[in-house]
Amino acid sequence: MNGRTTLNVTDIGKRTMIRKFCDRTLLVLSLLPVLVLAAGCQSAKDDSVDGNNAPVTSADTAVSQTATIDSHALLQAEVTATAEQLLAARLPEAEVSQGWIRLFDGHTLFGWQMAGDANWRVENGSIVVDDGDACLLCTSVPWQNFELVVEYKAGTETNSGVFLRTPLNPENPAEDCYEVNIAPADNPFPTGGIVKRKKAAEFKDDSDKWHTMKMVMDGKRLQVAVDGTNVCDYTDKIGVAEGRIGLQHNSGRIEFRNIQLRPLGLNSLLDEELTQWTKYPEMPGEFSVTDDGCLRVKGGRTQLESKQPFDDFVLLAEYKLPLDEMNSGIFFRCIPGDVMMGYECQLSNEIKDGDRLMPADCGTGGIFRRQDARVVAGDTDEFATVVLVAHGPSIAAWVNGVQVSDWYDDRKSDKNPRRGLRLEAGTFMIQGHDPGTDALIKQFNVATVEGADP
Repeated sequence: MNGRTTLNVTDIGKRTMIRKFCDRTLLVLSLLPVLVLAAGCQSAKDDSVDGNNAPVTSADTAVSQTATIDSHALLQAEVTATAEQLLAARLPEAEVSQGWIRLFDGHTLFGWQMAGDANWRVENGSIVVDDGDACLLCTSVPWQNFELVVEYKAGTETNSGVFLRTPLNPENPAEDCYEVNIAPADNPFPTGGIVKRKKAAEFKDDSDKWHTMKMVMDGKRLQVAVDGTNVCDYTDKIGVAEGRIGLQHNSGRIEFRNIQLRPLGLNSLLDEELTQWTKYPEMPGEFSVTDDGCLRVKGGRTQLESKQPFDDFVLLAEYKLPLDEMNSGIFFRCIPGDVMMGYECQLSNEIKDGDRLMPADCGTGGIFRRQDARVVAGDTDEFATVVLVAHGPSIAAWVNGVQVSDWYDDRKSDKNPRRGLRLEAGTFMIQGHDPGTDALIKQFNVATVEGADP
């Protein structure tokens, strides 16, 4: 419980460390060996079998150790947090059961990526910036439909904003993103307005005080409220399909804290008869629905497979494991009809030496054989939530509201995710790991990522 973890978030493109590389290449090259080892998200194990006792080839564990200097690479700082700090960032059960997560844990920039040379940093529980290039600090994974709440404090002359569905380097906020402005009253789009799209209604916005901005991005409609006052309601005729969430440095000092998100559009895949799933009765173990509507996973090695395939998605699952050593998993983008040939989001609360920073078997929310959870945030014999996002090669997971994994699959393409990158749609599989498995799943709700309307 008293250990510390050191984390480096890698470049989402090619694991390189700098955007403006011309005068920093030597510095970056000197850091690469340390960064590759410390990043965690590219760790590989050389076991001959995986946790499901299925053969794994050398290609399955191979990870590129090369790094390429790229003009679109991102700068990330080394960040640390204790187990106590990360566990304290967990959200209440009533919130996480609705899908709420923290995009900022209050101590680190884990899950964020810098798209420019500005002095983004964490101070006193806030993300702060006040110098450097005009640029964004972006989430590592994109989001499409969501409710987002951000607390901010801006100087009198500060010009900043929150970007929604944005690329790392937006060129025109009228076309390629939605920029919710944070700016003085004399700006063409004062605080709460959507830049180049719609001006906010007038309201009192005191500078140098903490304010709460709530944004609901659903389909083509964006609603903005500041301190409980609805200030802007905009519907886009064309629409921006999806993109990251970005915090802007433009001019002046800006601070952000308590950044929380709830995905929208989730649909349950569970019903009393499990009509959306395929059972494999020839495999040991069983799946059933309890009187209170939970899916019970008992015994194994076995699997329950979704009938519908998914490629890019957001998943909210609520699970309970009654023993520390109990093990299950959520497989995704699986080869339909095969035996758990997919990516695996681990379900396991077991830890080493009483240290939550040391999962004994990847840890809930970890991506099995790819990246261990940075903290075991679930509690044995209590329901906990996993929010899992898979978008292209980017995969991230939150447990009880705290982000525990952030992995980018830079392997060569392969039909089987155990051997390489799979972007093709595949099924979900819920795992019964072994004869001792006896897990409950209360929710299994999914939202797919849809393209923009023509």
